[in-house]
Amino acid sequence: VQLQACGGGLVQAGGSLRLSCAASGFTFDDYAIGWFRQAPGKEREGVSCISSSDGNTYYADSVKGRFTISSDNVKNMVYLQMNSLKPEDTAVYHCAAIDPTYYRGTYFPYYGMNYWGEGTQVTVSS
Repeated sequence: VQLQACGGGLVQAGGSLRLSCAASGFTFDDYAIGWFRQAPGKEREGVSCISSSDGNTYYADSVKGRFTISSDNVKNMVYLQMNSLKPEDTAVYHCAAIDPTYYRGTYFPYYGMNYWGEGTQVTVSS
């Protein structure tokens, strides 16, 4: 199983980045895919999630209106478009495959994360 995140980088506040997650080694359509982030000294935060079966999406309040998650079920890819970036968005961003029985679209299902990979660093300068 592999979940490879890429697309991070250094950007100024107000800028944009698009993260990509390439999934392999499992049946993509059987899982929801989520993004969570981890910043030094801070708790892990579930950012967004999407159901591969019906496209149902979830966003944390901290990113709602600025981030957009999407998926390509043919390519087994999930994307996170991040606009209007803020310094507090600085973190390592990981993608995870989530057991869909834990996903309701109203909260990030940490307990349902079955697989995740090494993340990609996003740094937003002020």
